[in-house]
Amino acid sequence: MGDRILVVEDDIEIGNAIEIYLKNQNYEVLRAYNGKEGLEIISNNEIHLAIVDMMMPEMDGLTMIMKLREEHDFPVLILSAKSEELDKITGLNMGADDYVTKPFTPMELLARVNSQLRRYNRFRNKVIEQESACNHVVGGLEVNEDTKDVKVDGELVKCTPIEFKILLLLIKNPGRVYSLESIYEQVWNEDAIATDTVMVHIRNIREKIEIDPRNPRYLKVVWGVGYKIDKG
Repeated sequence: MGDRILVVEDDIEIGNAIEIYLKNQNYEVLRAYNGKEGLEIISNNEIHLAIVDMMMPEMDGLTMIMKLREEHDFPVLILSAKSEELDKITGLNMGADDYVTKPFTPMELLARVNSQLRRYNRFRNKVIEQESACNHVVGGLEVNEDTKDVKVDGELVKCTPIEFKILLLLIKNPGRVYSLESIYEQVWNEDAIATDTVMVHIRNIREKIEIDPRNPRYLKVVWGVGYKIDKG
């Protein structure tokens, strides 16, 4: 199945027609008949686009859009009648991305859906790329350059700023061996004069990230050369 679309429409015939159009384009469709039901579905499912009618019982489309925008950024299309021009403008100001005026043709609706999803998916892909670029993973060891978090098998590990910098240097280049002098110069940003300090930090890091520091899985020594984060 393709992207998941939520259709919030109290008119069953219109909702059925929209569902048929979307499924013919390989979209997965979820249905709600008022804003309250729509928000409940959103809280329990990953939604990529919502099509929301303006006039509905229990909770109207405007209220629903206002509430979902508190937490979600997926595109929202408004369904409105020509007489609801003010609601349409208000909906766009509340956070809706586009609108379709009733009555509409299948081609018009699908063109607007496809356009919004193309933009949203490009945005999602950029976010994923940015997250991947700052999150470095080797086996069960994870170092996040952005949040400064270190995790081992999903559990947070507390590291000092210097320990974090050493780990980050090594994990960004798994398999590459760094001498004590090189680690010192790149982490402290000065000529290496006290490499014994690096060894102390390495020992502390191992105590935190290794199950058995004497037989490390990640931070390994290459005798006579230096240290590395093992690729495996």
